[in-house]
Amino acid sequence: MTSRSSRTVIRGGLVITAAEETRADVLVEDGRIAALAAPDSAYAQGWTADRTIDATDKYVIPGGVDAHTHIEMPFGGTFASDTFETGTRAAAWGGTTTIVDFAVQSMGHSLREGLDAWHAKAADLCAIDYSFHMILADVNEGTLREMDLLVDEGITSFKLFMAYPGVFYSDDGKILRAMQRGAANGGLMLMHAENGLAIDVLIEQALAEGKTDPRYHGEVRKSLLEAEATHRAIQLARVAGAPLYVVHVSAAEAVAELAQARDKGLPVFGETCPQYLFLSTDNLAEPDFEGAKYVCSTPLRPREHQAALWRGLRTNDLQIVSTDHCPFCFVGQKEMGRGDFSKIPNGLPGVEHRMDLLHQAVVDGHISRRRWIEIACATPARMFGLYPKKGTIAPGTDADLVIYDPRAEQTLSARTHHMNVDYSAYEGKRITGQVETVLSRGETVIDRRQYTGRVGHGQFIARDTCQYLD
Repeated sequence: MTSRSSRTVIRGGLVITAAEETRADVLVEDGRIAALAAPDSAYAQGWTADRTIDATDKYVIPGGVDAHTHIEMPFGGTFASDTFETGTRAAAWGGTTTIVDFAVQSMGHSLREGLDAWHAKAADLCAIDYSFHMILADVNEGTLREMDLLVDEGITSFKLFMAYPGVFYSDDGKILRAMQRGAANGGLMLMHAENGLAIDVLIEQALAEGKTDPRYHGEVRKSLLEAEATHRAIQLARVAGAPLYVVHVSAAEAVAELAQARDKGLPVFGETCPQYLFLSTDNLAEPDFEGAKYVCSTPLRPREHQAALWRGLRTNDLQIVSTDHCPFCFVGQKEMGRGDFSKIPNGLPGVEHRMDLLHQAVVDGHISRRRWIEIACATPARMFGLYPKKGTIAPGTDADLVIYDPRAEQTLSARTHHMNVDYSAYEGKRITGQVETVLSRGETVIDRRQYTGRVGHGQFIARDTCQYLD
């Protein structure tokens, strides 16, 4: 393990950022990038270091920024199965060096109580750096005032739900008030865009008809109700004069709403997730209750929606791929919904595989290498006020670096992953590309496929406001 005062040189790799690809040696000093230089230059040849990493035939990329995780998230009478210790370690294995998790406000409680609870869960346990968004479950005059205080201390994004009546749901009036406050204090409003009131009617009707299997989770959460909520969120944001970030976009119709808003020049942004790009309702329909493993919201869609998502990522109508990592074990957790799909905890494990799956998308020709880094590292860092400290490779930035082997082959499996969950959503999937070595602020966390990180290395990061709105 390198100490913070040591010097590391990474030689011979192809350095890939969102802006360019260049053959360069990288000098790391005191946890930051000190310099980049051409490998054959006298300048680079003159560097001395405590450790030299050979990156010949490898990529040197920024550590991934996963801006949407739910660690120890309460849902439906249970909790997401990863702790901040296990979840951040798994993220590191997959080349992600920063997560932005969601602190949860409970009904009748203050934002401060929710934020303090998440700080307590994460403190001194994380292997990589972390920050928080704030979920607003109870919008009132007190919580609106608290939003200003949170922005001042680096919690600069707030999530609202149009789904889950009785749990997280906010009506249009509360959403408008929160958006108006965000417009005033610089906070970015995140939206779970599904018409939860209508969905609950369809759930009730499906169960009354004896439709209880996991596949009906996808059928009742209709893509039109995602599109309708996306449209409504955009119009409310326009009325409030606020920017909007729509999370986990899964449906072609919702992408069309975002594209239309962006064509008007509105500050509207969209995120999708690997599960919508690589999985489908075919998985929800797997027999013997296996489909429960794939229950998440927004739900997996029929395969034909994938083309619209890939196109949205290429045209920048979708800007970011996050995981919405929210793992629940099949045994004892997903099984809570046997005989009633509405009781299956919503969420998939994924924090470990995002960078690899997106590299597979490069191999498959969906996106370019630079776009891979853009949607996985640079844009999430900019969107959530972490750039250029995170998300790129340049003098002065944090030395969050991944040595990536683009030719290595691996098979994803619960037997080999490091997330604290008893199944893989991608069991048996063969992919090309694998993380070899990971540095977090200059410290080696993964060393040639060996974990060398430590509990408590990760630091909380207070974030600036969204850098697309300056």
